[in-house]
Amino acid sequence: MFVEGTLRWQVTEDCPWDLLMALAVRDLTGLSERVQPTLPPLHPAVSPVLQPHHPGPVGGRMRTRPLPLGDPRRGRPPGTGEGTDPAAPDALAQQWQAWFDLAADRHRRATAPLLRPPHFEAFDRAIELQDAVIAHYELADRWATARHAEYLGASADYHARRAADIVDVVREREHELRRQAGYFRLDIDVLPLAEKGAWIVGPHTVAISSTLRDDSDAFRGWLRPLVAALV
Repeated sequence: MFVEGTLRWQVTEDCPWDLLMALAVRDLTGLSERVQPTLPPLHPAVSPVLQPHHPGPVGGRMRTRPLPLGDPRRGRPPGTGEGTDPAAPDALAQQWQAWFDLAADRHRRATAPLLRPPHFEAFDRAIELQDAVIAHYELADRWATARHAEYLGASADYHARRAADIVDVVREREHELRRQAGYFRLDIDVLPLAEKGAWIVGPHTVAISSTLRDDSDAFRGWLRPLVAALV
């Protein structure tokens, strides 16, 4: 995470691992249609686990197929199988929503890792979510760790430009108003999403796609009206 600002205003930018994990679990369990905000699918996608379909190589390669519908590794939301509680999918969505709201808010986000395998005790009172995390943790962790590393690399390589994208826009607004900016705070979560854009995820928090953040002109164009409303 990096922070730009003064004593009067502050803009933070981050790509939190725990938020990446929450979104990976969302996509793997098919929750996207039942939770808010309606963020686009992840890109690159979190690929489902595949299993061998043929005991030997075919044409020099091992043939694979998706896991069967009932296998929890396939990404089916817990509670949707035959003989299970029909209320479980809604419970999973509600429990995931509470997790996302916590992970998206920098000031409420846990300082210590929330996800601690193998039992994930933090979700002892959210059994459906705990089952989903247990089923998908390994795959989600690999994906989230890789995306977080990519963000850190981009932030390090282009830190000066990214900082200028924020500071220049605020200074432009101050020049227009002929005064210094008043107090405001904005937290930006940069996420690997399949659609270029920005989405409000909390009182002071906006999620933006990595593609928007990487495009300096587009990012400044998006930030200007937001700063104008805040300053």
